[in-house]
Parts: sequence; C-alpha cells; structure tokens
Amino acid sequence: MPAQELAQSNPPPDPSLIPDSILDLRATFSTQNVLSPEELTAIQQFRRAADYIAAAMIFLKSNTLIEEPISHDDIKNRLLGHWGTCPGLTLVYAHTNRLIRKTGQSALLVVGPGHGAPAILSSLWLENSLATFWPKYTRDRAGLHNLISGFSVPGGFPSHINAETPGAIHEGGELGYALSVSFGAVMDKPDLVVVCVVGDGEAETGPTATAWHSYKYIDPAESGAVIPIIHVNGFKISERTIYGTMDDKEMTALFTGYGYQVRFVEDLDNIDQDLAASMEWALSEIHKIQKAARSGNPIVKPRWPVLILRTPKGWNGIKSLRGEYIEGSFRSHQVPLPEAKHDKEELSLLQQWLESYQPAELFGKEGIPNDAILSIIPDSDELKLGQKKEFYAGYTPLDVPQWISSGVEKGSQQSCMKVVGQFLSLVAEQNPTSFRIFSPDELVSNKLDAVLEGPKSGRNFQWDVASRGKGGRVIEILSEHTCQGMLQGYTLTGRTGLFPSYEAFLGIVHTMMVQYAKFVKMAKETPWRQPVGSLNYLETSTWTRQEHNGFSHQNPSFIGAVLNLKPACARVYLPPDANCFLSTVAHCLRAKDYVNLMVGSKQPTPVWLSPEEADKHCIAGASTWKFCSTDAGVNPDVVLVGIGVEMTFEVIAAAKLLREVIPALRVRVVNVTDLMILSPHGSHPHALEDTDWDALFTKDRPVHFNYHGYPHELKGLLFGRRGLDKITIEGYREEGTTTSALDMMLQNHTSRYHVAATAVRAASGANVNASVQVDAHATISYIMHLAEKAKEYIYKNGADPEGTFDVPKFD
Repeated sequence: MPAQELAQSNPPPDPSLIPDSILDLRATFSTQNVLSPEELTAIQQFRRAADYIAAAMIFLKSNTLIEEPISHDDIKNRLLGHWGTCPGLTLVYAHTNRLIRKTGQSALLVVGPGHGAPAILSSLWLENSLATFWPKYTRDRAGLHNLISGFSVPGGFPSHINAETPGAIHEGGELGYALSVSFGAVMDKPDLVVVCVVGDGEAETGPTATAWHSYKYIDPAESGAVIPIIHVNGFKISERTIYGTMDDKEMTALFTGYGYQVRFVEDLDNIDQDLAASMEWALSEIHKIQKAARSGNPIVKPRWPVLILRTPKGWNGIKSLRGEYIEGSFRSHQVPLPEAKHDKEELSLLQQWLESYQPAELFGKEGIPNDAILSIIPDSDELKLGQKKEFYAGYTPLDVPQWISSGVEKGSQQSCMKVVGQFLSLVAEQNPTSFRIFSPDELVSNKLDAVLEGPKSGRNFQWDVASRGKGGRVIEILSEHTCQGMLQGYTLTGRTGLFPSYEAFLGIVHTMMVQYAKFVKMAKETPWRQPVGSLNYLETSTWTRQEHNGFSHQNPSFIGAVLNLKPACARVYLPPDANCFLSTVAHCLRAKDYVNLMVGSKQPTPVWLSPEEADKHCIAGASTWKFCSTDAGVNPDVVLVGIGVEMTFEVIAAAKLLREVIPALRVRVVNVTDLMILSPHGSHPHALEDTDWDALFTKDRPVHFNYHGYPHELKGLLFGRRGLDKITIEGYREEGTTTSALDMMLQNHTSRYHVAATAVRAASGANVNASVQVDAHATISYIMHLAEKAKEYIYKNGADPEGTFDVPKFD
C-alpha cells in the first residue's frame, strides 16, 4: 500500500498484554482548576493566535489577516512547512511561557520536530522576541504581514528552525538529537531547565533511544534539568509511529525502566488544565531532586519526570477532504491542502479553517495581540524563551594553561595521547564549570586516562556509586551520537568540550557534525549571534596502529568529512609529535566557531621538536625539518612531505635510507601539521600564499606527500595549486588486516621503502640530478627488494624486523 490505511481518525493503540498494575507507576493527580478562568482564556487565545499564524505562514502571501475572502492569488507559489506538529508545539510553548511567568524559572525550549518552525516563529512573534533580533517583524500589522508572507520564500525564514531563529540551539533538520543536545545544555547550569519536545517519529531514531539514558550523567547538585515532552501525535509522513501504537502500560513500563516517572497528558477536552498541572508537577519534582542533592542528601537513582503528550496530528485543522481523514492522520503531517493555490474546494476549506481561529478577536485591526494573549508572556525580556542569553551570548572562554610547561623532552619517545591527557587534566582542574570531555568509553584505551586521575577530573556517571557526586568532567557513554549531541548543547550554550574517539568510529557522527557546522555557519552570518567555542574532536587509535584490531578499525574518513565543510569553519590538524599536539590542543580549546579535528597516535613515538620548536612549527602550520634534510633542505632534488605521526616517521626513515643507498640524492623533508595550509591561496583562511608555497615546496622540484588519510582528499585540497604534475600522493588505500605496523605501511604504499622509491623515481624523471638518474633503476629495485624482504620476515615471524621503529640518526 502506498500509504497508511485508516479506519478512523487518530487511531488508538491496540491494548497490550501487560498487567494493569504497571499503571500504578504513573504520576496521577488532580488537574481541576489549576488555571484560573482568566489564565485558561489567555492560554487558549495564545494557542489560537499562534496556530492561526502558523497555518497562515504555510499558505498566505497576502491578505494575511483574511479581512476579505481568500483568493487563489493570495496563496503562495510553494507551500512549505509541517503543519501536523504545530498545534502541539504551540501548546507546549504557551504553557512553558505561563510556567516561566508564574515561577521565574530560567528555561530554554529545544524542539525536535524541526520543520515545525511555523509554530515556534509564531510564538516568538507573539512574545515580541522576533522583533528584538529582526526589526522587520514588529508586533503589529506590518510585522505580522512580513512574517506570514515571508515564510519559506527566498529571503525569509526557512521551513525548519535554524540559527536565525531566536532561542534556537538545535536545528532539528536531521532527527534524533534534540534530547542529547538538551542534556548538554543544562550541564554546569544549575538554574537552567530545558523543555525538550521529542516528536514520536524522531523517537524512533537510534540517537534518541540512547539519549533517554542521559539523566544518568546529570548531577543535580551541579547541573540543571530537562523536562522531556514526547509529542505522540501518532504519524510520520505516511505511516503510524511506533510510540503511537503503544498503549499507556507499554509506555509506562518502558520509561520507568529508563529511570523516569511518567505523566500522561491526554485529556483533550481539558488539555490546558492537564498540561498546566503536569508541567508544574514536573518542575516541582525536579526541584525536589535538586534540593536533596544540593543539601548533601542526594536521592540515588531519582525518577525524573517525563511527559507523554497525546494530541491528534494536525489538531484543530482540516478534518477531512474527499472522503479521506486529514486531522489525526498522516495527511496533515506536512501541507494538508496542497492544491489550495488552484483547487476551489481546498481554497474554501482553507477559508473556513483560518476563520475558525477568529483572527479579528485575537489581533484587532492593527495586528497587535490582545491583552489576554500578552498576559501569559513573561514580563522580563531576559526570561522569554526567545531572548535567553544562553542561546546567543553565553560564551565563557576557557582558562587554558600554558602548555609549554607540560612539554616533553626532545628526543624522547612519548605517546601523544598520554601527554595530552595530563594537560587536559590541568584544563579540567582550572575550568571546573566550563569544560567537559564527552567520550565513547575509550579514554583508557586511547591513553587519555590521566584525565580520570586529577582532583577535579574523573567520570560523572551518577548511577555508579564510585563516580556519582564528585564533579567529574568526563561523560563516558558508548554512544557517539549521545556524546555529539551533549557536546553540541554544551558548546552552543557557551562552554567548551572535547570529543576523543577511535578514528574508525567518528564517522558515526559524520552527519551530526555536518548539521552542526551548518548551524554555526548560519550563526556567523546572523548579526546578533555571538561566537561560541569550537567543536573539538581528538581522533586517535588510528589505522596506522590498529593492526591488532584489524580491518574494521581502519578508517580515516572523518578527515574528509571535515574537509568538505565551509572553509571558514573547518580546521584539520595532524601534529607529528607530543609537543606539537600540546600546542594544537591548547590552540583549539581557545578557538571559536570552528570544527577542529586533531589526529594523532596513542603509541609512543619520537618527540622530534622541543616545546619552543613545536610552538613555531604549529604557528607556521608546516616547515622544513632541516635535521633530516640534505644540507638543511637547500636546493633539493625532491621534497618529501609527511602528514601525520606515522607518515612522518616513514618519511624520515626514507630520508635516512636514501642517504645510505643513494647519497647523491638531495632531499628536503617537510612536515605539515595544519592540513588547511595546502589549499590554494584564497580558498581557506590558512592557505599559504603562492610565494610561501614555492619557498616551502619549491617551484619546480617533484614533491611526494605521505598522507595519513585517503589520497583523493589531498588531491582535492591541492587542486588549483601550481605544478600539480610534479606532485605524487600516497595515503590509506583501504588495505589492512590484523598484521604488523610496518606491514600496514607496506600494504598501503606508505612505507619508508615506497617513499624512498618514489623519491628516486621522481628526481630521476625530473632530470635535475644526473648522478641520481644514472643509478635510479638499480636503486629503486634494491629498495623494493628490501621491502619484500621485510614483508617475508613479518609473515614468517609474526612481527616487524628488530629495529624497524628505532629513531633514525643523521650525521
């Protein structure tokens, strides 16, 4: 069947076989007279006004207060926006405003159904937050016309919430992340409550399923809280939702097990009294839990409130059309009257629908909301959902320690991650309320365990007796999606975080990272949004040293994902040693508005540069390494470039080998730590000018890149540079297995032998050194013979030849 078959509107779930006794775990209480008659009228009028504006935004380009019959010419050429979720969203918005006005609670609203923008924009207009940031949307007739007519047309608001939407810290274009973003937002914000609406379609996603566990990482003594509201309206685009087919017993059992106390909000005839009582109850339960924790008597495994809001899809909209259900069905999910521009019957239904809201009573002739509507909006602008500073001006810079004193001795063998872990422990100690690490259960494996040992560090797992209530800065949960969502919420509300991960599995959050980068890109173009800290990824356990885990753990593709971002946002660093990594981490933690990707090794590797040398190298982004170059790199026959810890080691080992087998070859060794300098000048803020490029890589000599990622990424980055015909690139070829470290290099043609052979071949072909050219074939043959011998040894002995990774020595 092409779409869901329906026997009735708003079909109920089939009854479950769970005992009725499970319902005793629900939260039940009286909802009588929670709202005074005046409050009830005000709430209802706010909802009517917001619903009218939302519906009008989808359809009308003129006659926006329907003061005369709607004509086909009044209808927009393209009808965009999702109506079905809007009545539920305006309901939640109205009651959140009322709760804030009554209690003075500091709150944000995060909306999972992102295409419900009409509901949010209409509510923002009613509370006068749109005009605060976008003066054209004044709370009067002209501003209302601009909002309705300008929605989802070129130059207007899009059909989904985005960074241009006041109050927004979550876009919702890709479903599943609202809940984890909300929990990240309340961390270290003890007075903040985030009301989070999770659509029942969104709730089917894996990221949302895991995010329900997020409360297990919220310490009520130090952080705020989330009021999750699951909006169960029963339908997706063409089918029922899973939650829509679950009865109250099934929902109670599910969420009780997660650690929640369930409250159903489903009395449609008295929905405002029901939701008002339920939201007051939820806030009081939160305050009880927080008060206990903050008085030194925390409740172990508290049952946090969750509201399950059951309303019909497209409530109070079109009931039916041509014998098909509209309200309470998937047909109201998007645009319920898609042919209103051309069809008389649909136009007539639209007229009746919009008139049912009685806009003249709500706005008058001047388009100004009446006093009843305004009476539930918070008096203080600072408390309004669309004007909270946390969403647009909350950035607190980190107090980043001077990293030089954490540097390690040049010439030693050090794990980049171990050294960085010790530095991050200092960062956590100096920033106990503005820095967190979000890690997918791999800190110890990634050699970052020093961050778990500091006095202000440790894990923050509230359901674990050893971790709860200690102010730990580490959230360690085996869900990349949840880590990413929490990091986004934490970052966008003004703090700074770090996401360390196995290289192969960062791709799990590829699209989340892209969605975030789009949000930041739009935020930078939105004049009233102030900068936020950067999103920081620390990528380790890389393919070059994942030979023990095998092919499944060998995948550097996240580099390419970041490279594809807008250049103003994207930063990719591959520091070659521990001191360079310290410099890079310190820089990234101070940076704003970027997506920073730092790639490095967890295994002990040589420290090539002193802290002072590393500082200069990282400032430059690349430099000639004179100690392993011929005559300090002057007048080279070939330039060998290492990008990445192990790739650089192989380049240096190749330079040593070349010095032994063909001393006539003049080699310059270059290391690149900031990948973005390689792009053509003008294409990225870090890109080298052409003269600087020529000085580093020469104008006319062959250049070989030994690159940690996929070669085609580097080819794309270099495209537009001069002399590409003289450039060769090797990188990860998607070859690997459970084997030795050197064999991984051999399989991917990134070994010292492949680098050395390429150098001889390139110099010979360039015809720049006759002494090299005359011996080229014999030298290349000998070098590759050494590669075969190494491979034979590995497969015979199960290990690399002794001394393979000894540090090359140069006279």
